[in-house]
Amino acid sequence: MLCFHSRQTVSLFTLVGPLDQSLEPKSFKITCSVNQVPAPVAVQTEEAKNKSECFGVFCQTYDLKAEEETKSWKKLINVAVSGAAGMISNHLLFKLASGEVFGPDQPVALKLLGSERSFQALEGVAMELEDSLYPLLREVSIGINPYEVFEDAEWALLIGAKPRGPGMERAGLLDINGQIFAEQGKALNAVASRNVKVIVVGNPCNTNALICLKNAPDIPAKNFHALTRLDENRAKCQLALKAGVFYDKVSNMTIWGNHSTTQVPDFLNARINGSPVKEVIKDHKWLEEEFTEKVQKRGGVLIQKWGRSSAASTAVSIADAMKSLVTPTPEGDWFSTGVYTNGNPYGIAQDIVFSMPCRSKGDGDYELVKDITFDEYLRKRIAKSEAELLAEKRCVAHLTGEGVAFCDLPEDTMLPGEM
Repeated sequence: MLCFHSRQTVSLFTLVGPLDQSLEPKSFKITCSVNQVPAPVAVQTEEAKNKSECFGVFCQTYDLKAEEETKSWKKLINVAVSGAAGMISNHLLFKLASGEVFGPDQPVALKLLGSERSFQALEGVAMELEDSLYPLLREVSIGINPYEVFEDAEWALLIGAKPRGPGMERAGLLDINGQIFAEQGKALNAVASRNVKVIVVGNPCNTNALICLKNAPDIPAKNFHALTRLDENRAKCQLALKAGVFYDKVSNMTIWGNHSTTQVPDFLNARINGSPVKEVIKDHKWLEEEFTEKVQKRGGVLIQKWGRSSAASTAVSIADAMKSLVTPTPEGDWFSTGVYTNGNPYGIAQDIVFSMPCRSKGDGDYELVKDITFDEYLRKRIAKSEAELLAEKRCVAHLTGEGVAFCDLPEDTMLPGEM
């Protein structure tokens, strides 16, 4: 029998530590989806009644005395996820709940955003989370209104977006998905934590991230990221295969630019076993021609082999991107993420979201890496991706408050597997 309480916001554990059998919770009420029989001695608090869309066991509110609460766990962290009923989220949510991202002493509240069409599937996702008995997962809420789901969010993982259909131009996708991210940016600006960290996954993710941050002026632009970590992971894999080493030997890998076929996997600054890639892989023609193409087409090849898109590896890359921000970057290394370009040291155009090399102290913030080498080949490739993002920016001017949109995209650069 499934037991849950469904309203419009969050009401979950106030307990911030593992349950101890010696601690007796006060009475509570469980409402069940079958027969709806109340527990005979249960009392539901007014607070629980006024909260909404909590799910199942997560709707139980425990009111333990302050001195009885464990001091070994950290304060609950709120993570909002859009597209929460999709395949990527289906892999990602369980990583978040298990402690893989934030650590074994960090309780998590998951706030799941879907649509009217996907709401029943959202309930199914919540049921699976419920059945997994994750001790760190203290709250789960579901809803279709971003102004409710994003309330007090400290992380927002914006995965949900319309996929590109047959015959749809990239400009059309920019407009359709741009409207989604403009609205979500407004919702974050209205109700999320003032220091919320936002990772945009829905494509075209760089320009969607730009739209989102432009519609959230009260949140630091630096806090918005476009996911390019899967591209980085794929690039590391290809270099490792070519060099005949395990992929943990590949470091300092940068993806420059847009998450499109103009992306630039940087083999000039990357290292294998601490040595420059070009000293380890002598086939420079392969590096300049085949390497980038292999990274770009990996998703398309996967679909041909398996018949579905790369949901699991995308979820892994989102978790990797988050861990890179909450874990100190190893000395001398860096990671890739699409971030706001204002003030960058590379001469890249201002006011776009561009993937660049970053380091973090593990506090959720980052800094751009300054000790980077450029050659003519790398500069030329970066300039092409920069021009594309500037063109995309003109396409969505009506969504960023910069006037009338004008689309002059030079070519279709959507990555294979994302159409």
